[in-house]
Amino acid sequence: MKTEQQKLSVQRRDFAKDYQYLRGYELMSAFLKDIMPGELALVSSFGAESAILLHMVSRIAPDTPVIFLETGKLFEQTLSYKEQLIKVFGLSNVQSAYPNGGRLGKHDPKGRLWQQDPDMCCHIRKTLPLQEALQPFSGWITGRKHYQSKLRAMLPAIEDDGDQIKLNPLIDYTPEDIRVYFEQHNLPKHPLFSKGYKSIGCEPCTAKSADNGNVRSGRWQHAPNKTECGIHIEGGKVIRIREDNN
Repeated sequence: MKTEQQKLSVQRRDFAKDYQYLRGYELMSAFLKDIMPGELALVSSFGAESAILLHMVSRIAPDTPVIFLETGKLFEQTLSYKEQLIKVFGLSNVQSAYPNGGRLGKHDPKGRLWQQDPDMCCHIRKTLPLQEALQPFSGWITGRKHYQSKLRAMLPAIEDDGDQIKLNPLIDYTPEDIRVYFEQHNLPKHPLFSKGYKSIGCEPCTAKSADNGNVRSGRWQHAPNKTECGIHIEGGKVIRIREDNN
């Protein structure tokens, strides 16, 4: 007899098979309105390209939970941009997830862990808070795209992420698709985008993107082997988020 987990895995494989050709608005609408209403959250950094998914959600189901990782290290411009988009799009359920104070006191009492161990810094400020925030949901929506990195180049639009499903509605979008969507819908841009920041994370670990076609080239320049914050991968592999109470 199949366990509930096995049944869910089969169901999600069926989802991936039946809806694998949907993208963007159509994929999100199918899952938010028909397939898994009330079971999904959008995880948004309110970064350079985040307005697209937030705009789509506002048109489909503006009360969809939007999880925002407030790491304590973000640009002030990002916090202002978040408030702007909430107002412009009429988003009614944006939830901020904060790092645990006890973990910060133990692992980063001086706030400089990003310099010494950026992986651990991301783990306690992003990965663990997200894990806790996602516990009530059956799946989550991300803004990852094939063009962003080699690790993301082969990702499907629908992933079976262990005990959750993960949707990547914009996975096939190109930089040109992003530009056109912003223009067609007159979306507000992040204040730092015009200053050369094409991918925006925490302030200490974000620089202007290099003019080499790699939008994420400005991330973690002090840690050249680091390309992801860890909410999607660990050890170079795409995995589900791991429980850690330390």
